[in-house]
Amino acid sequence: MKQITILSGKGGVGKSSITASLAIALSKKRKIVCADCDVDASNLALVFGMGTDDFEMWKSISTNQKARVDLSRCTSCGKCASECYFDAIDWDGAKKIPVFKEFGCEGCTVCEMICPASAIEMYDVSNARIGYGKTKYGFMVVTGQLEMGESGSGKVVSRVKELSLDVSKHADIMLVDAAAGIGCPVIASVAGSDYVIGVCEPTPSGFSDLKRALSVVNHFNIPYGIVINKFDLNLEYTQKIEEFAKKKGIRVLSKLGYDKCFMDALVNLVPVIEFSPAYKEIFDKVVRALEDEGVFRDK
Repeated sequence: MKQITILSGKGGVGKSSITASLAIALSKKRKIVCADCDVDASNLALVFGMGTDDFEMWKSISTNQKARVDLSRCTSCGKCASECYFDAIDWDGAKKIPVFKEFGCEGCTVCEMICPASAIEMYDVSNARIGYGKTKYGFMVVTGQLEMGESGSGKVVSRVKELSLDVSKHADIMLVDAAAGIGCPVIASVAGSDYVIGVCEPTPSGFSDLKRALSVVNHFNIPYGIVINKFDLNLEYTQKIEEFAKKKGIRVLSKLGYDKCFMDALVNLVPVIEFSPAYKEIFDKVVRALEDEGVFRDK
């Protein structure tokens, strides 16, 4: 199975909308599965018009641990509170005991390691849930949602990708919708990819964040191309992006103009390729550009 990951660096550039329309274009000739790996704010299923009842399965998972103290063994030394990097442990001076904050612990295990009385232990927490369902376009969408106040999003992404493999073993392509930024969930999304599509908008922050995101892709030595969305809003910056791409040998897979159809499509819970017939040819051209890049060719 080929893995194509769509990332952006900056949020709000139309990444999920482009992913959804590309998925439909790809599914015409190939078997695909979509993995929504923006587990802090998953919304790809919504773009396909999927509701809660459209999911065949949801299950809670644990990819993180938190610390707790056995007060019967605590010697009131205070080391755990003083050494906690995340300030997740308060010290109750009156009772001379540590107080663990409900949403503060990151599961780093430092307190467990330094406790001289072995009074602290780590325990598994249900920090996320993952699920899958079939879109009305015939392919599966797998998604994950980090629970409020919890951490461990990078590991949740890995579980989403694993589930994608399980529920669609005969698919040719896994299309991964990554989170914005360059943090753990993005790294987990990019890892194992055969090709990456960077989506950007022609603004200073859009261009800067794209370059930061592509530095992550370069670390894994993965080939990539870019899509410039809303290119006609700032032709000067579009030219800068194109000059950067030419200098680095990066293929510009497509340039999409600003179009209120994207917003209208989202309001109606359909991908823009289905909302406006003009976009069928546009995204078919993106697929052909990926073919020219050798993305679907066996290694």
